[in-house]
Amino acid sequence: MLQPLRKPAEAEPARLGRLAKLPVFFDLKGRRAVLVGGSAGAAWKAELLAAAGADVDIYAAEPSSEMENLLARGAADGSLTLHRTAWSEDILNDAALAVADVEDEKEAQSFAAAARDAGVPVNVVDKPAFCDFQFGSVVNRSPVVIGISTDGAAPILGQAIRRKIETLLHPSVASWATFAKHVRERVMQHLPQGLARRTFWERLSDLAFRGKEPEAYGNTMENVLERIAGQAGEKVGRVTLVGAGPGDAELLTLKAMRALQSADVILFDDLVSEDVLELARREAKRMMVGKRGGRASCAQDDINDLMVRLALQGKQVVRLKSGDPMIFGRAGEEIEHLEKAGIPVDVVPGITAGIALASVLGTSLTHRDMAQSVRFVTGCAKTGQLPSGLDWHGLADPNTTTIFYMAGGTAGAIAERLIAAGCSSSLPAVMVSDVSRGDERWAGAIANLGWASERRDPSKPVIIGVGRVFERANQSSVRHGVDPLLQSMAHA
Repeated sequence: MLQPLRKPAEAEPARLGRLAKLPVFFDLKGRRAVLVGGSAGAAWKAELLAAAGADVDIYAAEPSSEMENLLARGAADGSLTLHRTAWSEDILNDAALAVADVEDEKEAQSFAAAARDAGVPVNVVDKPAFCDFQFGSVVNRSPVVIGISTDGAAPILGQAIRRKIETLLHPSVASWATFAKHVRERVMQHLPQGLARRTFWERLSDLAFRGKEPEAYGNTMENVLERIAGQAGEKVGRVTLVGAGPGDAELLTLKAMRALQSADVILFDDLVSEDVLELARREAKRMMVGKRGGRASCAQDDINDLMVRLALQGKQVVRLKSGDPMIFGRAGEEIEHLEKAGIPVDVVPGITAGIALASVLGTSLTHRDMAQSVRFVTGCAKTGQLPSGLDWHGLADPNTTTIFYMAGGTAGAIAERLIAAGCSSSLPAVMVSDVSRGDERWAGAIANLGWASERRDPSKPVIIGVGRVFERANQSSVRHGVDPLLQSMAHA
């Protein structure tokens, strides 16, 4: 039996889900707002209303010191006027908004009733039953303003969400929004509605999220407009080398987070943690290009060519490296290759494993009584053995702290060479796997370093520290809760 034919038709848009509160933005510029109460909380509400351009009449017989300080400083916009009297119904005449911070339930009810009788939207702080509207957490990139509400259920959660958004929105977004406001009328006059106008605003938005002020693209509005118009001919993307740090996503820089949020493609090492990748833009394509000693790895030439190919397609590429890109991360080779191909490249630093090691153990690598210098040294050459050109006598300097990277397989040889160069066999050493997670930690004499390395989990990357600054590493290990077996290894 033939199935009935169906003509193509547009799908109905999904219905909007339930909203606990309607998010609206109230224009208070030059309008009168009434605030009853003189507490510290009331002072914050007064500052918020005035920042939105309101002329705020404050009624408080005994204002707090916070309120007095606010009045002394004055408002960034709008105005603040203190009336050292109690409130009455007539103060609500001609008010655009009314806010009260009062403890007494009956007074709160009376104020709310008076405001509603006067047709004025009212908020009584911390008393939702008497509120027509609520204040949420605010992200201020004015004229871009973001309000966050949890319907009063979890104000602290709202503040945490605000902090997350603030880390992703570079302060320059405010300048771009102001710029857009100034050019909007010209755009409406000269660009036809539809694709041309939309393309202009998309190009402006792309520049706005690069973390630079409009002035970076020209000294005048005309210069910036020319740059936006010229984006149509830009066929080349860019590559940003980003340090992912030692694995803990909270150790990322704000600049690294913004790069991840603006990426089209992310090429990441297999040492980069899932927590870090979770911060990336959801639409970004993710490609693992890991390089690990003794394992199947991507060839460096292939990684270089891939970055160039993607950038030539106009992609924003993030090359995400564990630790810091400029510390044993082959960044020099990649930058040179990209520059030869004419690809713009930026570098965002990260916390290198050696610094993370010091933080995890609570150890200063340059404690002034024990070490006057610190060295970061590779413990593995292309051959998988110790590099041939290391200055072992310099590394054996008792006033130097040495951090060995990629040294899990050469730990025993490192200990032998340092002892042969003059180090005491009892010189303190530490070895930590997955440094930001502290999965395994060992501390002991350098003479036992090779023995400890043979008993580690070979699938996990390790970093090794050698020097007098690690004398108290055993105590630090106990404080951080090391596996008893590893603790016993420290005393072998």
